[in-house]
Amino acid sequence: MLNITRRMLLASGAGALAAPALAQGTYPNKSVRVFVPFGAGGIADVTTRIVAERLSSRLGQQFVVVNQPGPGGSAAARAALAGGADGYSLALLTNGTAVSVPLIANLQFDPLKDFVPISQLGTFDFIFATPSGSPHRTLEALLNDARARAGSLNIGTILFGSTQHLSATLLGSLARITFTHVPYRGSPDLVTGAMRGDVGLAIDGFAALSSGLTGGQLRPLATTGLRRTPYLADVPTVAEAGVPGYDVSSWNGLFAPTGTPSEITDLLATRIREVVSTDDVRRRFLELGIEAAASTAAELTARLSGDIAKWAGVIERAGIQRQ
Repeated sequence: MLNITRRMLLASGAGALAAPALAQGTYPNKSVRVFVPFGAGGIADVTTRIVAERLSSRLGQQFVVVNQPGPGGSAAARAALAGGADGYSLALLTNGTAVSVPLIANLQFDPLKDFVPISQLGTFDFIFATPSGSPHRTLEALLNDARARAGSLNIGTILFGSTQHLSATLLGSLARITFTHVPYRGSPDLVTGAMRGDVGLAIDGFAALSSGLTGGQLRPLATTGLRRTPYLADVPTVAEAGVPGYDVSSWNGLFAPTGTPSEITDLLATRIREVVSTDDVRRRFLELGIEAAASTAAELTARLSGDIAKWAGVIERAGIQRQ
């Protein structure tokens, strides 16, 4: 009788231990929401939807993109956190998140404490472009003119406090120029203003500037990363064009609320790595000016924390007040 009871207790205990593993092993068994901190149609939204569609096919449940734009990405982050740490509410964090940490006084979430990384989706650089009617055919010529006529250069970007704005601020610091920042509500307004010649330099992503670049109304002078981009291979980097040490590379990545089981985040990381390595996804991303690139969780954490420190320094040196 004692042996039977003991066997029953052992079996019961084993079943209890196996239940969570079994539950995780069937993940996902319902739709998964991915909260994106930008409106529909932007680079982050489109790339997330491309990946979400393929995760849906590979994992047998719908990965639904939910757009939650808001200052610093806080609306999307808080919505993902409210969904719980069970793998069914995920968040897209970006280099914009890293900018927001030192820039926004009441961000309402801590990306390094409240989230665990799953994988990066891709990286992209910004483009420095000038109106086609500009006399400056190189970045070096534009910067020399800006030094000779201090304060004469207008640089257009989207939104005060955006990564594009801080990219201009970093340029001013490293190139030792003064300029007037002209913020626009969105990329379409920036492109229109640049093509009209309202600004001498526009800074934005390839997808945002592509209409002006392909139509010949805008001239690319440089790209912001450490190496040339495959979609503008003949255009030098800012560092190559005369500003040593300049490096701004943007990224986006998928994160889960802290406490999400590692079995789930590991599964998602594996599937994302498979998805972004396919020729179709790489081609679709390149059409948007993005290089598809997965990462390990440790690499993504290092990138996020490193960018937070980097932009905190840029903001402090520029004397930009926290919003």
